[in-house]
Amino acid sequence: MEVASNNGKIIAKELNNYLETFYNDDNREHMVFPGMVYISHPTEYGTLYSKNELKEISEICSKYKIPLYMDGARLGYALMSKKTDVTLADISNLCDVFYIGGTKVGALCGEAVVFTKDNTPKHFVTLIKQHGALLAKGRLLGIQFDTLFENDLYFEISRNAIEMAEKLKEIFKEKEYEFFMETPTNQQFIILENSKMENLKNKVAFSFWEKYDDTHTVVRFATSWATTENDIKLLNEIL
Repeated sequence: MEVASNNGKIIAKELNNYLETFYNDDNREHMVFPGMVYISHPTEYGTLYSKNELKEISEICSKYKIPLYMDGARLGYALMSKKTDVTLADISNLCDVFYIGGTKVGALCGEAVVFTKDNTPKHFVTLIKQHGALLAKGRLLGIQFDTLFENDLYFEISRNAIEMAEKLKEIFKEKEYEFFMETPTNQQFIILENSKMENLKNKVAFSFWEKYDDTHTVVRFATSWATTENDIKLLNEIL
């Protein structure tokens, strides 16, 4: 089931309330049992969990004996945010399973799944084959991550996205654009008047996010490991 979120984040108290209500329900045998807590860091809104928030969720998961799984598609951008107090070691300690996103930081393809507590499922490779196939040249995926974690490359290229996002944010602020929300990572959400949005999308790539009202739309601008100073300068000129 879906637990209510706050700017993309699960709130520990609400998670606990849900689980408590479920296990106090005498009819729970007729329901789908909670099997895992799934969070994203950063979230789809570019927001971050604090170390304390992760700790609270982890403790609830331990209490109810369900694993905590972290979607780390953009994990590098979370770790390099200036607003985070969460390290890779913290994630390893507090989560049962997480993955290190490769594609969004320049890898050709693939993500690295990490089982943190000697909890890899039995016959894991067989399970993968049952759901599709093993990549015959899977070692090529490993080489990518081996390279990403040499000489802190993973962290350096992730930091570039954060630095470019900060410059992007300053441009929007200087030009008095309205932010949908403040985010400390590589995703910035701007409220655009619809006609301006239509005009701008012919010149700049950004994502539709949601309707704000009848005349305005929330759009997402995202920087990456590959964003350059020239990219930011060009956007500034267009705006």
